[in-house]
Amino acid sequence: MDAVRASDRAALGAQVEERAAQLLQQAGFRILLRNYRWRGGELDLVAQRGDLLVIGEVRLRSSRRFGGPAASISASKRHRIRLTTQHLLARRPRLARLNVRFDALLAAGAEQPLEWLQGVM
Repeated sequence: MDAVRASDRAALGAQVEERAAQLLQQAGFRILLRNYRWRGGELDLVAQRGDLLVIGEVRLRSSRRFGGPAASISASKRHRIRLTTQHLLARRPRLARLNVRFDALLAAGAEQPLEWLQGVM
């Protein structure tokens, strides 16, 4: 993949992530963090509504050739998300008191509607 294609993919990913954040906000969530990074992984979106903390994994796949966006969340990816969430909660005890739910926000293409799968992990 050349640099231009990589930057196009990054821009598309950022666009879908922004749409996912807007979807959460429309549902009454407050976005606390975007792209929380730790050496073990990354959390795309961290949002709160009341006593619920949602860890949102945003996936974009323009082709269903390899199973679409949901299939791209492998067991190892789910494990890294859990470890990174544990790291976040250890660093921010206020968040550790909340109920945690893992959601997937999926796009089959940059302009396609998002599919929101709640409680997937």
